Amino acid sequence: MKKYTTLILVGIILVLAAVLTGVLVFLKNQPPQERAIIQPIATIQPLEANSSPWGVNYPNEYSSLLLTASNNTPTMYGGSAQKSYLLEDPRLVILFAGYSFSHDYNQPRGHENTLIDIRTTKRVTATTHATCYSCKSSDNPGLWEQMGMVAFDAQLFSDMTPNINNAIGCANCHEAGSMRLVITDPAVEAAFQAEGLDWRTFTRQQMRSAVCANCHVTYYFAGDNKVLTVPWANGTRVEDIIQYEDSINFADWTYPNTGTPIMKARHPDYELFTADSTHYTAGVSCADCHMPYVREGAMKYSSHDIMSPLLDPQQSCGQCHTDVDAVLARVAVIQNTVHNAKIGAEDALIDAITAIQAAAANPNSDPALLDEARTLHRHAQYMWDFISSSNSMGFHNPDEALRILGNAADLARQAQMKAAQAAGDPSLLVTGVYDAMDPKPRPVP
Repeated sequence: MKKYTTLILVGIILVLAAVLTGVLVFLKNQPPQERAIIQPIATIQPLEANSSPWGVNYPNEYSSLLLTASNNTPTMYGGSAQKSYLLEDPRLVILFAGYSFSHDYNQPRGHENTLIDIRTTKRVTATTHATCYSCKSSDNPGLWEQMGMVAFDAQLFSDMTPNINNAIGCANCHEAGSMRLVITDPAVEAAFQAEGLDWRTFTRQQMRSAVCANCHVTYYFAGDNKVLTVPWANGTRVEDIIQYEDSINFADWTYPNTGTPIMKARHPDYELFTADSTHYTAGVSCADCHMPYVREGAMKYSSHDIMSPLLDPQQSCGQCHTDVDAVLARVAVIQNTVHNAKIGAEDALIDAITAIQAAAANPNSDPALLDEARTLHRHAQYMWDFISSSNSMGFHNPDEALRILGNAADLARQAQMKAAQAAGDPSLLVTGVYDAMDPKPRPVP
């Protein structure tokens, strides 16, 4: 009898331990606010676009969010300072010739400045669609819920402007009441679904990166209504995206005098970071570095003054690394290396463009070989742009950034060679047609 009693007690203990473990795992994956003892002061309406009512319940997070209006300190390759990429690197004027980015291409500032920046850029014209508001306002989740994304995107930018009154805010990332982290952009949700993923099953730590994908992903405008589309149907690697956009014959514009259909990459930070980067593999999230936990008195909260970790490395990097100076030195080496590779790819692309233009102007050029050169140019430019347009100058994933830039330069040189073959003109193999002192391609001999 005693033996059976002991077995029963052991069984009960094991069951209770399993239940307790399950409860602890569940709680670990919930936002702290969902298990908070103190009840909220104010009731936040679903999809509330104005962040100030949220700030009543979460004053530390809200007050730090407001700091993004003025956190304009530059870093060596980034930060939030207002600057023109075109002035910083005139090669971009050549690489984006024939497209709006050759006229105006500025570094984005903090989240509180999103509406100011999008409304003052020269890239927005009378024919621009409301799609360009997609990553700029906390009004969007409510408008998408009310109108649907297709109807939203079909409107002109100018017609949508009266409905957009708030910069990026709480409603872009949080569910009112529970404060659960959520995907609010329908295009991003569709992209996850295309990968066979349901973000609702993600852990809280996974969501601390996934919510950044509401904006920090590449995309394109589909159809006449310019519907926002995230091209993850084949995967999130750069080769997967190129394969997908090739399959639908998509192009943002045709490069002047080459006939190359070009695709524009746009800040693929989530794609690059999640491509088996060192930090991602170690379980680090975007928020760990860009929104580190801070303390004010007895309160611990995630700073919403979202900025480069290099501006407060002790608070960001120091959470995991004891020797912050060594970290900063390593970051400098990585970013300098990636920057040099980026410039090398740009020079190779300009050489290729110059050769293709010359071959296209030659009536005796072989059309098939010239088309091969155009395809190589198209793929090389997208690979370069995938890294150039992303933030961090490659630090989000140094190995992948250097791999992609190396491939971009290689494909560009192949494009140049193919153009020379098409024209039967070895002189098109000349390199270094871009002169930094006189940033215009030199005539090909």
